[in-house]
Amino acid sequence: MTTNPHSTNHEPRTTNHEPRTTNHDLTMADTHIVYGFHAVVSGLRQHAAGVQEIYLDGTRNDARAQDLVRLAGSHAVRIITVDAQRLDGLTGHARHQGVAARMLAAKPRHDLDAVLEDLTGPALLLVLDGVKDPHNLGACLRVADAFGVHAVIAPKDRAVGITPVVSKVASGAAETVPYISVTNLARTLRELKELGIWIVGADQAATTQLYDAKLSGALAWVFGAEGEGMRRLTREHCDELVRIPMSGTVESLNVSVASGVCLGETIRQRAAALDALPGRH
Repeated sequence: MTTNPHSTNHEPRTTNHEPRTTNHDLTMADTHIVYGFHAVVSGLRQHAAGVQEIYLDGTRNDARAQDLVRLAGSHAVRIITVDAQRLDGLTGHARHQGVAARMLAAKPRHDLDAVLEDLTGPALLLVLDGVKDPHNLGACLRVADAFGVHAVIAPKDRAVGITPVVSKVASGAAETVPYISVTNLARTLRELKELGIWIVGADQAATTQLYDAKLSGALAWVFGAEGEGMRRLTREHCDELVRIPMSGTVESLNVSVASGVCLGETIRQRAAALDALPGRH
């Protein structure tokens, strides 16, 4: 692509290469739309081969749009100049910021066995039971990425899955954190326990406080949806239940906030355990 990112003209910003796939190779069911600068840029940086084309508002010629044009050009991704109405239609009138992209639909990139086999340290997993809100899932994926979670696990029948809203809220984490859907969550928890992974459920009715729990080993954190919590069978498969100590008037935290608090304490304890090893000082 030869577009000058500092140019002030408004010529159509399209590449002259052929699309990556033909209509014979790809159907709309194989793709999904992501929108917003952060989500589109993250898609290009994390998985450029999966970005089919980018739709950019023709009125945007600011630095952010120019940077996107340059990045897309470096990956040979076609940019199509469109109007705001077209973007509204593509995104369902979401806050698209003047940009959207058609990407290959996210498919399971990992199974749980593959994730665990590749680990070189203790496992850290995030299990979500009944999280159906796309904003919550996107935020949980972002938290998972920030704290180095190896995979997010959720049941197929009680989860939102990866959607355009999830991808936008996740700000790239939907492309970096393995998201694994399982048919039977209770069975998966049993299998994790057999592998020596400690299952800790977050439950505000628990007697053990978060900061009194031992969290330095291989671990899977389990969270239910806000207000509903974990299902009974899921709770029964936890090795331990802990609660986050609350000092204010609210009775519960959003699932993504709660997971961030618990994962942060896990990372702190792991770092402290490493520092305590002989020869570390």
